Amino acid sequence: MSLTLAALNEAPDDDRLRAELAACCAARSWVAALVAGRPYPDQDALFAASDAATAELTDAGLAEALAAHPRIGDRTGEAWSRQEQAGMASAGADLHAELAAANAAYEQRFGQVYLVCATGKSAEELLAACRFRLGNDPATERAVVLAELAKISRLRLAKLQEGL
Repeated sequence: MSLTLAALNEAPDDDRLRAELAACCAARSWVAALVAGRPYPDQDALFAASDAATAELTDAGLAEALAAHPRIGDRTGEAWSRQEQAGMASAGADLHAELAAANAAYEQRFGQVYLVCATGKSAEELLAACRFRLGNDPATERAVVLAELAKISRLRLAKLQEGL
């Protein structure tokens, strides 16, 4: 999958374009905003549009985006998720079990998957972040989730442009 900035700007608004963007963020409103915002003069403008579209997600849009993300520590999911969670590869069974318990507690508390930009983070860091975030109130946690989703979307947009 590859979509340079020039190709993104020139591509017809069709299912292929929307599917490639949805691999970066599955919320239909986010995809629609990025398509509608074209042409982008540079990557910074594309990232700014992505950040703005993420910040404007409704609860339904956020749920749609989160539904495309596997739990941290799950060995399932698409290639980008597995790459992003590479820090989990060296985690032992005990750490996986602790993270599974933290994921369950998070989902019970907030009613959604624990989302974190896992790129470059160890399993221990991911677990510590989850445990810390369990202390957030729902409004604070929503803001944190949107910020993490924005980071993930930026990374994936860059990967899309690089054909990774």
